[in-house]
Amino acid sequence: MAASAPTVLVLACGALAHEIIAVLRASGWTHVAVQCLPAALHNTPAAIPGRVRAALAAARGRYERVFVAYADCGTGGELDRVLREEGAERIPGAHCYEFFAGRPLFAELAEEEPGTFFLTGFLARHFDRLVIKGLGLDRHPELLPIYFGNYRRLVYLSQSHAPDLLARAQEAAGRLHLEFEHRHVGHDNLAGALTHGIRTVSTNGKADRRLLA
Repeated sequence: MAASAPTVLVLACGALAHEIIAVLRASGWTHVAVQCLPAALHNTPAAIPGRVRAALAAARGRYERVFVAYADCGTGGELDRVLREEGAERIPGAHCYEFFAGRPLFAELAEEEPGTFFLTGFLARHFDRLVIKGLGLDRHPELLPIYFGNYRRLVYLSQSHAPDLLARAQEAAGRLHLEFEHRHVGHDNLAGALTHGIRTVSTNGKADRRLLA
């Protein structure tokens, strides 16, 4: 018997693709599809709301429900405005670091040292492309103190126990001249937020009714 077509779409940041797919595989859900927007949008958060709106428009009529796997991600509330207008919901939190770490730990780290630069496994793996080259530091190293002068430490929030990623995160801290700290957070907090969000949009027609039009 052929599998039924997915009825729920998770529209996600490309930086979360690996973790989201792992969560969905573990859940055994077959009614959920994943579409990722470019992870490079991290460097241009003002562009995120428009890209999400366009993706929601493209999904209209193809899925019964859409859940957005983005935090605010530096959009200053603009992403939430788009989601209200489009009738969609997202993972709660200011940044992906918050739902990876969980709110209590994230708040503790931010209060302990406001000048903290967070790194996930994805960003550790693609640090050179997304941070060094993405911010133009390979061409203009003099910009380093402008971008990172107010930071004091780098906290690596690891989702796996991969030694190579830990080494890359340590190297990243050295390149940015920041103190290094490692906290292993795994997938549990993301899995909880994602599971709750998918279940909510799967059963709550009011949450994203415009996507049915």
